[in-house]
Amino acid sequence: MHSTLITGIGELTTNDPGLGRLTDAAIVFDSHVRWVGPASSAPAADERIDVAGRAVLPGWVDSHTHLLFAGDRTAEFEARMAGQAYTAGGIAVTVGATREASDDDLLANLHKHVAEAAHQGTTTVETKTGYGLTVADEVRSARIAAGVVDEVTFLGAHLVPADVDKDAYVSLVAGVMLDAVVPYARWADVFCERGAFDEDESRTVLEAAAAKGLGLRVHGNQLGEGPGVRLAVELGAASVDHCTYLSAADVEALSRSRTVATLLPACDLSTRQPLAPGRRLLDAGATIALASNCNPGSSYTTSMAFNVATAVLQMGLTVEEAVTAATLGGAKALRRSDVGHLGVGARADVHVLEAPSATHLAYRPGVPLTHAVWREGRQVR
Repeated sequence: MHSTLITGIGELTTNDPGLGRLTDAAIVFDSHVRWVGPASSAPAADERIDVAGRAVLPGWVDSHTHLLFAGDRTAEFEARMAGQAYTAGGIAVTVGATREASDDDLLANLHKHVAEAAHQGTTTVETKTGYGLTVADEVRSARIAAGVVDEVTFLGAHLVPADVDKDAYVSLVAGVMLDAVVPYARWADVFCERGAFDEDESRTVLEAAAAKGLGLRVHGNQLGEGPGVRLAVELGAASVDHCTYLSAADVEALSRSRTVATLLPACDLSTRQPLAPGRRLLDAGATIALASNCNPGSSYTTSMAFNVATAVLQMGLTVEEAVTAATLGGAKALRRSDVGHLGVGARADVHVLEAPSATHLAYRPGVPLTHAVWREGRQVR
């Protein structure tokens, strides 16, 4: 297998407890990391690349996206910027467009966004269904996504379709729809929020999914305090995502659990909500992740660097904390140990910055700083 030596690294962020952050470093990898250490001690490899003092970090792990969609919601965004409140109802616009799109169109749009993300250093992507909301359309979405992204989440419980009885729809999601989607998904999620699904409805879906062997995720506490965090922790969900409005009890519950609080700062900005309390969560001992929430309605960006910069500049995180949340934190939210770090044995997802330090991600916000990217040892930029 072809091996690559990257040497001349000015700053290497490994996220490995035994290695930490290294200077004047080198890394050797094929599909996986084989050696990490001082540049002067680097072993030989088939290919040698000197990055001339640039910073290197693990590829971004984007653990929350909605990339399987069609259509456009520019008008909704413009109205929101003019003062209209954000509600869950806009999802229905994307549902209509997605149902009408062909498989080829959905696949092309998914590939476009995954490639756009990879060009900016994202090497692990989770994406959700949830813009079909019929058995056939949810299965189609999961099947298409499973052929492209790393992790697929079933989100039939995204919104109740128009003119459908809510109780009947919850039964469908927790029954026939779930059974049909299971072969293509690793996770199940529910939008536990006012205007979407309440605590009992969310519990019904999540418990049914767990019984089928799916891991759990929860959209929670986005529009106000509510049961999302409590339910996620109680059921052992891998993550609860948004976490914009948290009570003291929510923060304490997260700090005492394995459930990762996934924060979505680009979404908070786009919906003109307060930014999630990342500083408070970290100080309490909770584990956080940063993710893009890329979707056509409330966070149409694939830029993890934007989310990192926002977390530093406006949420009170240090650069190291934000980078960790966008890499290792995302891996923990997906319960994966092979990505999000550059320790020996990790998948060779390597992100080289056009900067001497990861600090430049926040120091130079908005500037494209990705120099090169490898995913599983294959250069994609």
